[in-house]
Amino acid sequence: MTTPIVNNISSKEFLLESSLPHSIAIGQFFNKFLKSDARALNIITSSVFEAIKLKEEISWFYPDLNINLLPDWETLPFDQISPHPDLTSERLLTLYQMTQRQFDINLLPVSTALHRMPPRAYIEQYSFQFNKGDTVDIGTFKDRLISNGYFHVEKVINPGEYAMRGGIIDLFPMGSIVPYRIDFFDNEIDSIRTFDVDTQRSLYPVSEIKLLPAKECPLDENGITAFRQNYREKFEGDPSKSKIYKSISKGIPFAGMEWYLPLFYDSTSTIFDYLDPGDIVVKLGNLAGSAQSYWGEAESRFRLYAYDSERPILKPEEFLLRSDIFFRTLNAYSELKKKNNELLEGLPDLSVVRSDNSPLLKLKDYLSKQKKRALICAEGLGRRESLSDLLKQSAMEFEIIESWEQFQLGTNQLSLIVSPLHNGFSSNTFVLITETELFPNFIKQSKRSTRDKNFNSEVIVKDLTELNIDDPVVHEHHGVGRYKGLLELDLGEGITEFLELHYANQDKLYVPVSQLHLISRYSGGPMETAPLHKLGSGAWEKAKRKALIQIHDTAADLLNLYSKRSLKVGYSSKINLEDYDRFVDGFPFEETPDQKEAIESVIKDMESTKPMDRLICGDVGFGKTEVALRATFVSVMNGKQVVILVPTTLLAEQHYNNFCDRFASWPIKIDEISRFKTKKEQADSIQKLSLGQVDIIIGTHRLLQTDVKFKDLGLVIIDEEHRFGVRQKEELKSFRTNVDVLTLTATPIPRTLSMAMEGLREFSIIATPPQKRLSIKTFVVDYSKGVIREAILREFNRGGQVYFLHNEVNTIESMREKLIELLPEARIGVAHGQLREQELERVMQDFHQQRINVLLCTTIIETGIDIPTANTIIINRSDKFGLAQLHQLRGRVGRSHHQAYAYLLLDVDKKITSHAKKRLEAIQLLEDLGSGYYLAIHDLEIRGAGELLGDNQSGEIHEIGFNLYIDMLNHAVKQLKSGKSLDLDKPLNVTKDINIHAPTILPHTYCPNVSERLIIYKRLSNASTRDQLNELKEELIDRFGVMPDQTKSLIIFHELRIDVDSYEVLKVDASRSSIEITFSESVDIDPIKIIDLIQTDRRYKMNGPNKIKVSIAIDSIEERVLFVRNILKDLLLNKN
Repeated sequence: MTTPIVNNISSKEFLLESSLPHSIAIGQFFNKFLKSDARALNIITSSVFEAIKLKEEISWFYPDLNINLLPDWETLPFDQISPHPDLTSERLLTLYQMTQRQFDINLLPVSTALHRMPPRAYIEQYSFQFNKGDTVDIGTFKDRLISNGYFHVEKVINPGEYAMRGGIIDLFPMGSIVPYRIDFFDNEIDSIRTFDVDTQRSLYPVSEIKLLPAKECPLDENGITAFRQNYREKFEGDPSKSKIYKSISKGIPFAGMEWYLPLFYDSTSTIFDYLDPGDIVVKLGNLAGSAQSYWGEAESRFRLYAYDSERPILKPEEFLLRSDIFFRTLNAYSELKKKNNELLEGLPDLSVVRSDNSPLLKLKDYLSKQKKRALICAEGLGRRESLSDLLKQSAMEFEIIESWEQFQLGTNQLSLIVSPLHNGFSSNTFVLITETELFPNFIKQSKRSTRDKNFNSEVIVKDLTELNIDDPVVHEHHGVGRYKGLLELDLGEGITEFLELHYANQDKLYVPVSQLHLISRYSGGPMETAPLHKLGSGAWEKAKRKALIQIHDTAADLLNLYSKRSLKVGYSSKINLEDYDRFVDGFPFEETPDQKEAIESVIKDMESTKPMDRLICGDVGFGKTEVALRATFVSVMNGKQVVILVPTTLLAEQHYNNFCDRFASWPIKIDEISRFKTKKEQADSIQKLSLGQVDIIIGTHRLLQTDVKFKDLGLVIIDEEHRFGVRQKEELKSFRTNVDVLTLTATPIPRTLSMAMEGLREFSIIATPPQKRLSIKTFVVDYSKGVIREAILREFNRGGQVYFLHNEVNTIESMREKLIELLPEARIGVAHGQLREQELERVMQDFHQQRINVLLCTTIIETGIDIPTANTIIINRSDKFGLAQLHQLRGRVGRSHHQAYAYLLLDVDKKITSHAKKRLEAIQLLEDLGSGYYLAIHDLEIRGAGELLGDNQSGEIHEIGFNLYIDMLNHAVKQLKSGKSLDLDKPLNVTKDINIHAPTILPHTYCPNVSERLIIYKRLSNASTRDQLNELKEELIDRFGVMPDQTKSLIIFHELRIDVDSYEVLKVDASRSSIEITFSESVDIDPIKIIDLIQTDRRYKMNGPNKIKVSIAIDSIEERVLFVRNILKDLLLNKN
């Protein structure tokens, strides 16, 4: 490896003579000349994209270097949108590390470096460190958080937030990737643990915590005073009429306040205040051009927004450094200039010719002429394996290596490695070749390397989390009423919480929180047409009985289908646990609870002799593919063949790469059939399939044709089944005779509905989102050139790309011309289903490799590939799309840690329908990931549920609500399955009346948030086992601290409820002076036992035919409940 020649031309300038790319040469220079002097290198790049790419490459070539990148706000000048908290957190951490000199190389995009920064003194003064065991007054700690700009919230989710509950403080410090839970014992920090923002459960202990300022614009007393004073000096007019002035005066942040940053300080810093005078700078790209362009953008937007008296704005020179001053100051630093000794040679055409016997012939010829060592870079382990096969096929000797350093020290002529590099080159001593050169038409799939721990979303609870005042709710015994809030009442034995429900004729019903399992959110149609029942009128019982007759027929139909399916016999798979565990280790993330459950169900199905027919429902990007991979592994290890059917060629290519990656280290042959393959290659694959030489085949509906034969098919996986046509679905049925079938779909189906249809088909739902994917900011706006230009430029400024969805092929070209006129700087590609396959493939590949930055397309992208750099989607005429489709399309963006935006455009001249209006309102409301479940429920509310279960049932569903209808259907299926007849008069849930004569609540002081209390009450009511209850108890102590007596009583109450559930008991009344138990009429108790008990213990007596009363004074609730438990055990369990 050649070492770069460095000449000190003058005291201020170094000249680096090297024939290597920037990333290698800069790293070499740093290690050789700067590391020992503890000097830093600051690289100024012309764009954000260039900086990100350089960070990726230098980190790969030199993993031991500490490389910082100062992120951009990712908003346009004067935007009324604030940066995402994660970005602010990253910026503050980078600035802090610059003050502490905790970096080797600093990457600064010029547009970011031009901005004025918070004063260096502010970052240093407001950064603290706390350790376990430190003595800190909890009040002082809270004051420090407030002065640092941290926000008090009920539940910590984002950086810059804190929550207090007694002696526990939850805190998400800026610059940290995880939040912390600090437990104080008096004034000492007793423990510091990280916790999961979704489950709010503690994870692992740490010994210290670093606290950085929470905002670049401080909202402490000094910051507010400075803002008010500077505002009055800068802007004319009455400040009391300005919303932003009033907002900051109250200490409330507003969207886009970062553009007023200079007003929060007496003086600001520039990037140069954070650099050391001894640092060296490198200038890459056309910096002057980029700076000029950014200034031009700021000035033109200033002219656009400068005349709003309610929201006056600063002149660009007040928050940006003038270009001439910036470059003059920059030129004062020692500079490293790079002169190419020999210009980097581009590589000739080295593309693979798959149909040839020696596919890498072009590469082989090139390397034999060059006589240089060569390194081939593969994108992932699976791709490395594929390249390894091609090299062997072309009879080329090579060595697989793990790092760049290994290549430098080695002597082999040809090496193969996994690397993130995008482009190859030839230097004077070696050649580096990437997949871009070998497969010019291959779309490389970017990987997200980590995913944080996911949480188990209790969907059963979520139907109450969105409960608002006046929403219709269903009480199982009293019908549909309106929710009016939580209320505290004292009935003589301490305060208890109730739900207040209003019914017809102003009737009120107070439901104790212990009976929340009887309450569900109404979702049988539009809320405004929900019925309002009259208490005690019998109308509700009539409606339920009518629905139950209908349900009986539906349940019988389901059972009929179920019994037919169970008669079929399939293959029972065997699992080698050692091999399986080894395969599982290749999954780099932790499974979500839902995913784990789905995998276990699939494996259980495959082990049984009944053929599997399971549907996996999960939102976009929630890990369905991993379930398919595990099933494939089990089948292939049993010597069976697996077929994976997908609707589009692009998806086939994506799955092929994923499967190759995961099976890279296993002796398994994977092949793909699609229109990208030549006829000769397809025929070859089909022949190998029939001979059993291919284990896994991935392809489109081409695999359904009659010439495709299998030697021993064991498993069929169908991805996105709803995208296949009717004729193809008929052909799919022929597969279902006695092989295992696994279907994946991203169209969300409500979990309750899936339970009801259990008899018909096995369902698994994955409803757990990956944590670090941010929610997508969604705007519903009228079509306007200004909105489109702003949205696209915001994305361009952060080095990103845009999907522009226009779903009319005949006008797509005129739309393209409009966009070119609006954005001359954009590189626009067009993709739609009528393009030739090769043309479509080329456009998609150009978009993926960022050669084009706007993809004007139809819904062809609905099941596309992941492109993490595309984070803005603009959907034209959005009122024309269904809710699930809008959700699916929106899921194309937001696949990285950047804030994603979705603009749903409406035609100004056309009136939209009321249904479309509701759809757009629903999608805007539910920006969060995993919202597919709610969207399906909203869809039911918008359309009514008739479409789901046939029109004849829609009336009953509307009358009693969808959730209760489904519960009753489940109950009916269970009853009929076990051979019992359905009692039309018997209520679904026989509610046991339990009274322990003590307050059983979560007090305000323990859990102050009403919505949070409601969720916890519902979860407690739904707990059906002691284990579930213990988990909840642990969670409460973990999140809120030691439980007060009322909450301990609440847990004891639910423990007794769970115990009583297994006995035929109707009522338990346990007061301080006596205990009374009412048994059901069908209870099976030995009468001799009761007579013995009454005769031997005078405290016992019969109080009617089915009641036992015990006169006993027990003050302690625990002892009272234990006594009840023992009576029940003695009477009902020990019958002999």
